[in-house]
Amino acid sequence: MQKLLLAVDSLSTWFGKACAWTVIGLTLLITWEVFSRYVLNNPHAWVLDAQIMLYGVLFMSAGAYTLAKSGHVRGDVLYGFFSPRTQAGWDLALYILFFLPGIIALTYAGWFFANESLAIREQTFNADPLPVYPFKFVVPIAGAFLLLQGIVEIIRCIMCLQTGEWPKRAQDVEEVDVEKLKEMVHVKDADIEALDSLVVKKGGQP
Repeated sequence: MQKLLLAVDSLSTWFGKACAWTVIGLTLLITWEVFSRYVLNNPHAWVLDAQIMLYGVLFMSAGAYTLAKSGHVRGDVLYGFFSPRTQAGWDLALYILFFLPGIIALTYAGWFFANESLAIREQTFNADPLPVYPFKFVVPIAGAFLLLQGIVEIIRCIMCLQTGEWPKRAQDVEEVDVEKLKEMVHVKDADIEALDSLVVKKGGQP
């Protein structure tokens, strides 16, 4: 099972890195257009649309990659203090309640959205039109990758609930360090233990 999880992580990583090359294209395109517009006095109407589509590819493809690296933003101020089982329980509930319905809807609707665009050979509205339909297929493709990675994360949550430890990843993204956080708020382990003892004593009172 662990090999399968890591294989999906690798697939999401490959997809994210492959699409990351659009940054190079985007940078070169913008640089060339600035030079052409302000030096050669020869602007191009289609460049803005191309920039938007390339940025869309980059943005959409980053979801599965970031999820594979556990890099999405979460409330670490509280989450980092939870035990692995508690973290897994919260994650599992949120994946089922919010992630799965949203991503399934995105992938399903995106597929029909892209096919409708293909059927009419949709183009941009400017003097030099660009085909839009190839880029609209990025929506269901990126959604499918994100859904697959999400299923892997749900499996990880279930495994953590069973074992009490998070399954290992190929490369973990560095999260907020709990020890550094304790130093920032001037809290020591002795203070936490004293507080826990006080809560237990109060809980035991009639």
